[in-house]
Amino acid sequence: MSYAESATPAYQAQSEQAQSDQAQSEQAQAARLPANHLFDTVLPVRPAAVDRGSVERARPGMVEDLLANKETLALVLAGRQALIQSNQLFMPAAHGLLERLRELGTAADHVIYLGAAVPESDLPAGTEIVLIILPGTVEPGAAGIPSDAEWAGFRDIAAVLNPTDTALFVEASAIANWHATHTHCPRCGVPTVVESGGWVRRCPEDNSEHYPRTDPAIIVTVMGPDGRLLLGGGGPLDAKNYSTLAGFVEPGESLEQAVIREIHEEVGVKITRCQYLGSQSWPFPASLMLGFSAITEDTVATPDGVEVTRARWFSRAELQAAVLAGEITISSRLSIARSLIEHWYGGRIMDRADT
Repeated sequence: MSYAESATPAYQAQSEQAQSDQAQSEQAQAARLPANHLFDTVLPVRPAAVDRGSVERARPGMVEDLLANKETLALVLAGRQALIQSNQLFMPAAHGLLERLRELGTAADHVIYLGAAVPESDLPAGTEIVLIILPGTVEPGAAGIPSDAEWAGFRDIAAVLNPTDTALFVEASAIANWHATHTHCPRCGVPTVVESGGWVRRCPEDNSEHYPRTDPAIIVTVMGPDGRLLLGGGGPLDAKNYSTLAGFVEPGESLEQAVIREIHEEVGVKITRCQYLGSQSWPFPASLMLGFSAITEDTVATPDGVEVTRARWFSRAELQAAVLAGEITISSRLSIARSLIEHWYGGRIMDRADT
C-alpha cells in the first residue's frame, strides 16, 4: 500500500473532525450573540456638534449666500488662537463682523463653512457657522469685539469649553492648519484655488483637487503580566510628565501592526494582544488619535532615548499616590490619553487640584 493510499483516510478523518469542531464552535458562538452583533464602544462616543453639509457646501456661491444671511455665526481664528469670552467661543454674526473688519482695513484670509448646528448641540438647531481666518489678532474692543474677550489656544481653554465649542474649535483648527500648509499644488507648484466652502483646493493648471488630510496615530496603554501600566515620557530624565505611548501609522500597515511596531521601537517590549477602544481628533496639526489597550508579557522596558527618555511601570495604587504627591503628572482630562489611563485604572484618577 502506498503512502498516499494509507494517508488519505487518516487525513479525511482529521479534516472531517476539524470541520465538525469548527461547526460546533460556530453554533455555540451564534447561540451567544445575535447576527451582526456590535459591542458597545469602550470609550464614550461624543456626538457631532454640526452637520458639515458635505453635499451642500459644494454648491457654487454657498458661502456668499451664508454671509448675506445676518443669522450666520462666525468662529474667529488667528494663528492657533480663537476669540473667547466668558469661557465660551465668541461667535458674532459673520456679516457684521466682516464689515467692521473691512472698516479697520483687515481682510480675512479665508471664510470656511463649518456646518449647521444639530439638535444635540449647545446652539439652536440649524444655526449656520462659518470660520473666519484672520492674518493676525485684532485687539479686543475693535471691530465690535467685546473688550473682555481674549485670544486663547485650544489647550489653554479646552478644559472649560462646552462640548459644542470644543468640537467647533477642533474642526476649525484642523481645517485652518491644512489651509496654512497646503497653499500650492503638490504636482506643479501653482497656487491652488479654494472651493467647496473651504474643503477643497483645486489646481487651476492641471485641475487636480486636493482635500484636507488627517494623519492616523495610535495611542496605547500597555499592561504587563502583573497588571501594572507602562507609561513613558520624553525630554529631561528628571521631568515629571508621564503619559501613554503613541506614534503615527505608517503606509502599508494596519493599526494593530502600528501598535506592535511603535511600542517595540519606543520602549522595547513585545505586544501580544491589543484592542481598539476609541478615538479623538487632535488638530496639532491634523492627527486622528486611535486609542488601544495592549498586553505584554515583558516586565522590563528600555526607552529608545529619542522619543521616549523615561519609562515606568505603575500599579493602580502607585499611580494614584504618585499623582497626588506631585511626584508625576499625567495627561489632562481633555485628552484621549487620560481616558485610556482611567479605563485601565477602572475609574477617575484624582489630581492634586481635585483635593
